[in-house]
Amino acid sequence: MAIHATAQVDLKAELASDVEVGPWCVVGPGVTLSAGVRLISHVVVQQDTHVGEHTVIHPFAVIGGDPQHNGYKGEPVRLEIGADNVIREHSTFNRGTPQGSGVTRVGSNNLFMTGAHVGHDAVVGDNVVMANNATLGGHARVGDKVFLGGLCAVHQNGRVGQGAIVGGLAAVTRDVIPYGSAWGNHARLHGLNLVGLKRKGYGKDAIRRLLAAYRDLFEGDGVFTDRVDRAAETYADLPEIGEIIAFIREDARRPLCLPGE
Repeated sequence: MAIHATAQVDLKAELASDVEVGPWCVVGPGVTLSAGVRLISHVVVQQDTHVGEHTVIHPFAVIGGDPQHNGYKGEPVRLEIGADNVIREHSTFNRGTPQGSGVTRVGSNNLFMTGAHVGHDAVVGDNVVMANNATLGGHARVGDKVFLGGLCAVHQNGRVGQGAIVGGLAAVTRDVIPYGSAWGNHARLHGLNLVGLKRKGYGKDAIRRLLAAYRDLFEGDGVFTDRVDRAAETYADLPEIGEIIAFIREDARRPLCLPGE
């Protein structure tokens, strides 16, 4: 264990034997730092936070801070962070609230660029990239392999489905479907995340079928709910479309981000 002489580590914190705590860091009570965690310098891990293996946190990040919620009165709430994350400078992750789940959850293998914010009770999946100053409001939910562009903001209770991309500066007030591409202020749906699909190894034929399903869902004739039902039958063999349909049908707190709205 390498703890710099200027760092402050609470006696109620638990640190693995190979953790590195750099100059001027503060590690508070109820914090667990797993094997291989590095706090480079000037990092605050306030309290009641688990940081997974090999996560690296850069200077001036504040992790496990109190929820920014007027109803919070000091109750015990937590932040859970998975393994192999990179959290860059000035990022802020808040703990949950008693009014919510009580826990903010962040997955593994994520990159949080400078100034990223994860609000109270939010859920972030795995392999997510939040670019500079991207923001998640309280209770937001972000699926696996999502890219959130710089300075975008996901409204409280908002959802961004797996594999989606949100453009920079977008105000996301409506839920973004899995594999969708949303941008603009306020954000509108502009098709599928084709760049992401290609990077994940989807071939031309697979992408053509996904695009056909997208057109049937969002550009076809008739009532939207009827189009959803028809797509569920027509594309029953496509798990990605099944995921989109399940996302649409879920009982959500925010309206759906649609083309042209």
